[in-house]
Amino acid sequence: MKNIRYLIQSFSILILVVLFSCTGGEKKTSQAEASTSVQSKAEPVEINDEAKALLAYLDEMGDYVNTRSFPSLIKAASVYEEMDKNNLIIDLRTPEAFAKGHIKGAKQVEFTQLPGYFTNTIKPFEYDRIILVCYSGQSSSYAASLLRLTGYGNVYSMRWGMSAWNEEPATDSWFEHIASGYQNKLETGSNDKPGTFDFPRMNTGIKDGETILSNRFIALFEAGFPDAIIEAEKVFEQPDKYFIINYDRRDKYEAGHIPGAVRYKPNGTLGIVSEMQTIPNDKEIVIYCGTGHNSGFVTAYLRLFGYDAKTLIYGNNSFMYDKMVTEKGTMSWLPFTKDEIGNYPLVKD
Repeated sequence: MKNIRYLIQSFSILILVVLFSCTGGEKKTSQAEASTSVQSKAEPVEINDEAKALLAYLDEMGDYVNTRSFPSLIKAASVYEEMDKNNLIIDLRTPEAFAKGHIKGAKQVEFTQLPGYFTNTIKPFEYDRIILVCYSGQSSSYAASLLRLTGYGNVYSMRWGMSAWNEEPATDSWFEHIASGYQNKLETGSNDKPGTFDFPRMNTGIKDGETILSNRFIALFEAGFPDAIIEAEKVFEQPDKYFIINYDRRDKYEAGHIPGAVRYKPNGTLGIVSEMQTIPNDKEIVIYCGTGHNSGFVTAYLRLFGYDAKTLIYGNNSFMYDKMVTEKGTMSWLPFTKDEIGNYPLVKD
């Protein structure tokens, strides 16, 4: 009996040895490990001098995008509560929209005129807060990001825009654009970052970061906000045409995202060379989040560096609204609803 047991044990060991030698003694690599291995082997790329100078200057100024103040959003309720405080409210809507109803004391300023208004008309740092408002909170987020990056540390964007102030402007803004037409075309699988690239070449011919920032700041305001936005319909028609950045939590990304979208971690991407170098410099970049607010701040930063970046207008609300409403309790989505509206008073001219 002992001999039989010994023979069985010896035979089992022999089989294991043969199997081990056939596999070369290597552990099988999972798809995730293989992907990580491929990404880790990407050759580092030296970034161009102008991008280096701009990065260094922004870091010297406090690296706004990696602070707790980013993105600088304020709720309509807080704006209303602080009406008697030393705040300035700037309304970026058209004179016609402004005349139909605005916040008491607000000043109407065209988007493209903001740099001159800050330099020549007001003394920005005399105010506790300068609050930018628009139709939906997206152009104001984009503008607030640029102003913050240039050193105006008291600038905020009002979340949801005038749509959160009163139902009347919300009817022509958020309620006009929420939609669910593409929520059945979402994917849930992860997409890898494509490689390593140089930053775009801005070709300013300037060596110091402060002057580069100043020139880019003026150029982006002159270009206007429409140059920095894109609609969901256009993206879903040809998703392969764009490099799509999902700027949101991992669980939200995995719950459903635009086909081909790559997730970039909020508060772990901007100003970080190793992360930003994975963004192609030769494609149109689409950045989206739940509402378009955060992506507005991100888009402004990327455009400073010369990326052809656009924020997806109205964010997830523009293509998967019903899904957001249904899953709000478990996923903490941010669908725009009447609950977001304060119904505060409007001043009409």
